[in-house]
Amino acid sequence: MSNRNKNDYSPILHEKSAEYYWKGTGALSIKTFSGGRAMYQAGHGHFAVEEGRYLLLNQGQEYSISIEADRPVESFCVFFPEGFVPEVGRSLTMPVNTLLDEPFRSDNGQIDFVMRTYEILPELSCVLQQMRLDSMQQLHDEARLEEQLYVLASVLIGEHLQVRRQIAELSSIKASTRQELYRRLYTGYEYILAYYKQPISVSEVAEAACLSTNHFLRSFKQLFGATPYQIIKEKRLREAERLLRHTDLQVTEICFEVGFHSQGSFSASFARRFGDSPSAYRHEK
Repeated sequence: MSNRNKNDYSPILHEKSAEYYWKGTGALSIKTFSGGRAMYQAGHGHFAVEEGRYLLLNQGQEYSISIEADRPVESFCVFFPEGFVPEVGRSLTMPVNTLLDEPFRSDNGQIDFVMRTYEILPELSCVLQQMRLDSMQQLHDEARLEEQLYVLASVLIGEHLQVRRQIAELSSIKASTRQELYRRLYTGYEYILAYYKQPISVSEVAEAACLSTNHFLRSFKQLFGATPYQIIKEKRLREAERLLRHTDLQVTEICFEVGFHSQGSFSASFARRFGDSPSAYRHEK
């Protein structure tokens, strides 16, 4: 992978690497990966970016990225010109008469997105796939690219509005307190997604989120509808199900690979979740 110079703007970074490390700052960007995962550290957060999700980083955010894999991991990252996404947000949220009266007004502001990983929704996936194909075929069309960036920005604005609704539902008197609590809870959630295969305690996750354990537990369940342990267990079981489908690893290997410490506990939990033992599930699927 090559480093990006913010003075030499290019909207797309599309490369492969099995080992990579870089630290710096960049533009508002979407980070996606396939064939493996990349680890990011930004602010106080740890983010594992896997296939099917993307990491959203704000303009000027300092971060580091590392990839350590047995085979090359494909990265596809999109960088937005400064001010582009806020302008799209203005066009989507301002009254039509205001847009007609002041069509070229710019607010010169930045949207403070919550830094976290997001599911790649179908609309986003469609555009990213087309941009990836364009990149592979070395197709460069400024009008086409601008339209693609507009669609991506529209999806980001939609996610941002959804996050604001989730923040408003948290129990707190002040809006600023709710926003900070949401950010810290997601820092804990992302920590779980990054390290679920390792021995991990609730107090460790709460510390990563900079919250007391009791406050973290109470607020985490309110936001996510499940406890940290339930999220950890579900993530381990889903990864085990994926490995049973797509690899030849033995059941015992999968058990320890995803973070379980006992094959008996793993088999019983898997059977309750998917209706079959791991061996029977693999045979059926």
